[in-house]
Amino acid sequence: MILGKTLRCGSFLGIFLIAAAASLSPGLFAQQSPPSVKGPDVHALAQRVDQHYNKLHSLKAGFTESYVGLGMRRQESGTLLLLKPGRMRWDYSSPAGKLFLLDGKYAWFYTQGDTQVQRIAAKQLDDLRSPLRFLLGHTELEKELTHITIKPALDGEFSLTGQPKGQEKRIPRLTLTVNSTGAISAIEIEEIDGAITSFTFTGEVPNAPVPMGAFHFIQPPGIPVIDAPPPV
Repeated sequence: MILGKTLRCGSFLGIFLIAAAASLSPGLFAQQSPPSVKGPDVHALAQRVDQHYNKLHSLKAGFTESYVGLGMRRQESGTLLLLKPGRMRWDYSSPAGKLFLLDGKYAWFYTQGDTQVQRIAAKQLDDLRSPLRFLLGHTELEKELTHITIKPALDGEFSLTGQPKGQEKRIPRLTLTVNSTGAISAIEIEEIDGAITSFTFTGEVPNAPVPMGAFHFIQPPGIPVIDAPPPV
């Protein structure tokens, strides 16, 4: 993701976002037929998401990131590692050598071959990954999204759609695709300019072992670190 774009953009997971493991009855929504449902069903599934991720201390998964907008189309992929509290690491295999690292204090952006490392304070992070950040603490989905709606998705999954709080000027819609246990398999983010960024996750490993130093950024020799300005 281009840093100029990400820093203009608003957030999580910075934003989940980061980035699980609980097993609950798959039959809760078996009788649901309307294409969009409000009320208790939304609350029940949102709570399943909370319960699913609140049981975790770490998570590893493969990801594919797609962007369509502003005349561009891009797809990238790699491995995501989350660790509570507040740490995430996106290692890109395509393009190889690209890294986004959130160590709890700073976010670091670097792609092999760049002439500088860009760094920004985590509290100022303005990045499309930021919606995943609600997974890096105590998850309360209904406090993170407003006006949540639900509808069936493919393969027995469900879509939860809402607007991230504090993102009203930037993100009119965020959609989580979740299964009946509350695990997130995809995230789609619509920006105010119509651009769409989506993340899909595969091969989820809950409570994955975390390598020593995985969230410590090692500055490449001879490459300066530049403090990026806070988002406008």
